[in-house]
Amino acid sequence: MAGRIPKSFIDDLVDRTDIVDLIDSKVPLKKAGKNYQACCPFHNEKSPSFSVSPDKQFYHCFGCGAHGNSIGFLMEYEQLEFVEAIEELARHHSLDVPRENLSGKTQTFESVSREQKSSDYDLMETAAKFFQHQLKHNENSSVVIDYLKGRKLSGQTCQTFGIGYAPDSWDSALKTLSKTPEQQQQLVDLKVLTKNDNGRTYDFFRNRVMFPIRDKRGRVVGFGGRVIDDGTPKYLNSPETRIFHKGRELYGFYQARTANPKLEKVLIVEGYMDVVSLAEQGINYAVAALGTATTPEHMSMLFRATKQVICCYDGDQAGRNAAWRALENALSHLKDGIDLRFAFLPDGEDPDTMVQQEGKEAFEQRMSESTPLLSYFFEHFLSELDITTDAGKSALLANAKPLIEQVPSDYYKEALLAKLEQLIGKQVTTVNRSPVAQIKQQQTELQVTPMRRAIALLLQTPSLANSIQYIPALAHAELPGFDLFINIQKSILDEPTIKSHVLLERYRDKKEYSFLSRLFAWEHHIEPENLEGEFQDTFKVLQDSYLAKRLEMLEIKDKTGQLDRNERSEYMALIVALKNNR
Repeated sequence: MAGRIPKSFIDDLVDRTDIVDLIDSKVPLKKAGKNYQACCPFHNEKSPSFSVSPDKQFYHCFGCGAHGNSIGFLMEYEQLEFVEAIEELARHHSLDVPRENLSGKTQTFESVSREQKSSDYDLMETAAKFFQHQLKHNENSSVVIDYLKGRKLSGQTCQTFGIGYAPDSWDSALKTLSKTPEQQQQLVDLKVLTKNDNGRTYDFFRNRVMFPIRDKRGRVVGFGGRVIDDGTPKYLNSPETRIFHKGRELYGFYQARTANPKLEKVLIVEGYMDVVSLAEQGINYAVAALGTATTPEHMSMLFRATKQVICCYDGDQAGRNAAWRALENALSHLKDGIDLRFAFLPDGEDPDTMVQQEGKEAFEQRMSESTPLLSYFFEHFLSELDITTDAGKSALLANAKPLIEQVPSDYYKEALLAKLEQLIGKQVTTVNRSPVAQIKQQQTELQVTPMRRAIALLLQTPSLANSIQYIPALAHAELPGFDLFINIQKSILDEPTIKSHVLLERYRDKKEYSFLSRLFAWEHHIEPENLEGEFQDTFKVLQDSYLAKRLEMLEIKDKTGQLDRNERSEYMALIVALKNNR
C-alpha cells in the first residue's frame, strides 16, 4: 500500500504554484488593484466578489466566504480529495508524487508514474469496451439482454452506465486484451485477469453482467460483476489496485455529476442495480459504495459536491447498521449548510424494487420524508436505552458525547449538545474544545480581537516572529488562543524562511485550519512600515493581560497565605514588570 506523501513535497508544491495562474486557467481573472477578481465559481452572483491575492497566494469570496490556497481551490472547484488535488497540482508541474515508506530508520520514496497511470486508465477503458461489445455480440448475448430487460432496464440506461457482459469463458478477456506478456501482467495487476498458485492466468470475471466503475473524472478504475444465474458470489468486485481504492470511489457518482451540473442532492444506496434502476426511473442522482461501508472519504467527497445527502437503506438490522456506520463516518466531516438524512425502506424491499412498484414521484416523496441527522442520531440510542433511569441517561451521555465532539460544524455540535442536555436533564460541558473553538464566532463577519489580530499578523507575515520574545510558557496561559499563537511562532522560528501560504497548509488536517483560513483572508490594511510596530503593540497588550491575570491570582494566594517561595519571587517580579510597563 502506498505510504504518506512527504510534507516537504507538499510544501514545495504549494510554494512553486502561482495561484493566480492556476485559478485564471479555470476562472478568468481581471486585475483589481494589487489583487485579481472574478465572479465566484462557488455561488451565483452578478458582481465579482471573488478575490485572488498573489501576495498571500490565497483566494477569498466576500459573498459566500469560500477561501483557501491552491490545493483548497482544486479540492472545491474540481471536487477532489486532498491526495487527488496534490496529484493534480503535481501533474500541472510535470512532477511525480512521491510516497513515503518507513522501514526501520530508513526512508524510501516510490511513486506510480504518470505514464503508468495513463496506460492503466486506457487499458481499463479498452476492457470496458470489450465487455460492452460482448453484451451485443456474444453467443449468449440474447440471454443477458433478456435478463436486463427483465430488470426493466432500457438500452439507453445500459449505454449511460456502460453495462457489459463478461463471457462464460476462462480466456476471452485474456485472448482479446493482452497482446504482449507485459500487457498480460498489467491486466493481472489491474485484476481484469487473475493468476492462480500454479501460475495459470485466466479471466477474473466470467458469465457476469459488468458494471464499469468510473472515478470522478470518468476514468474506468474497476468493475463490478453480477451473476446471471444462481452462481456465487452474487456480486464480484474488482480488488484494490494501484488505480482503484474502494474507500474513495462511489459507483454512479460520475454519472450523477454528468446528469446534474448543479448536483442539488445525492442518494446513497447499497447496490449497483439500485443506482441503475433509479436512473431508469429518472432519479439520476444515486450512488453506491463498492462492497464496503460508506467511508469518511465518501462523505467528505459528497459534502463538497452537494448540500443534501440522503442515506437510503433496507429497514432490516443490516440496513440500520449500515446507516449508523455512515453517520459515524460523516460526523467528522459535517459542516454548516449540509443536510444529512436517513431513509429506511420496508422490510424485504430495496430501492430497485421500491421504485418499480411506486414510481419516481412516490419514491422521491418517500425520500423527502426521510429523518434528519439530529433526529436519527438520538433515535438510534433511544431504541436501545431507557433514559427514564439514571443508568440509561449516563449511558446516553457516555455514548453520544464523544461522537458529538467530533463534529466540526458549530451549528450541528451545539444543536446535538442541546438535545442531549434536554434528554438527560443536565447541562453538558463540552470537552476537548480548542481555544480557537471557544473564540470562534458564528457570524460571517470576523470579529477581530487582539488575539486574533496577533495570530493573523503573524500568520500572514512570518518574519514578525523574530520581532518579539519567544516565551513558551505563554502557551499555557489561560487566554484563549495563546497556545496557537506560540505554536505558530515556534514553527516560524524553526523554519525562518517558511512562506505564509506554506505555513497555513501545515494546519490543513488540524481543527484550527478553518479558523486560521479566515484570519489569513482578513485584510489588515496596515502600511508595511507600520506593521512591526502594530504587531509588537498587539502582543504587548496580550502579554500584559496575561501578566495581570497571573498577578491577580498570586495576590489572592498571598492574602490567604498560600504562596510558596517560587511564587513569591514571581509575584514580586510581576509587580515590578507591570509597573515598568506603565
